[in-house]
Amino acid sequence: MHDARAAARIDETMERASEALAATDYFKAESLCLRALDMAHHAGDFERMARICLPLQEARRQKRLLAIDAGSVFVVSRPEDVPRRLETGRYLVQPPMIGADARALREAADRQRVPALVLCREPATKAGLWPIVAVGPQTIRAKVPPPLDPLAPDAAWFEMAAEALGDAAIARLKPDDPPHWRIDDLLEFLDAHPDHEKLHQRLEEACRAAVGLAEPILPRRRNIVDDPFGF
Repeated sequence: MHDARAAARIDETMERASEALAATDYFKAESLCLRALDMAHHAGDFERMARICLPLQEARRQKRLLAIDAGSVFVVSRPEDVPRRLETGRYLVQPPMIGADARALREAADRQRVPALVLCREPATKAGLWPIVAVGPQTIRAKVPPPLDPLAPDAAWFEMAAEALGDAAIARLKPDDPPHWRIDDLLEFLDAHPDHEKLHQRLEEACRAAVGLAEPILPRRRNIVDDPFGF
């Protein structure tokens, strides 16, 4: 059985998250959902983890829509390209800046409560595609066609690239792995790329699959982690 006090803390945190979501305070809702998700994960309470996924997904969805709807786009090739005061909008980080810079920019936007959809591209391939990268405990990459206007990628391109990045993460899941391992992978993918709704849905599915199952005896097989500080 799960610790009753831990369960009560999780439920109380999610009540506050629901109130924040209803009040359209999406940053607070996201923060509280993440806190509750972490508590539930440490408690092995997969049923509560599954229930947290939807409000977390919704808070992040609303933040992403605010960033897209703002219409502003910033192409960042050097630190000086970042607005002194971050603005709501879309940000494309590109060489010589790298994935770790994009992550730092996204985290700064969250601290300042500025809705921002941040993507990072690496140097174009010989085929002319743009590798898009997100870094975290695991690094994710996807190759996409460049936008028609590289200096001002439109909202449709940002949404396509963000979707491709999350789909690439899902493709790396091993269906035969115990759900506990898939949960760990999905949490790490979401840490790197929180702007993908299907990653949240896959996490919910894995959490529900783990309910009532014993922890795997064998240690988790980790994927090879790419260098987040290089191309």
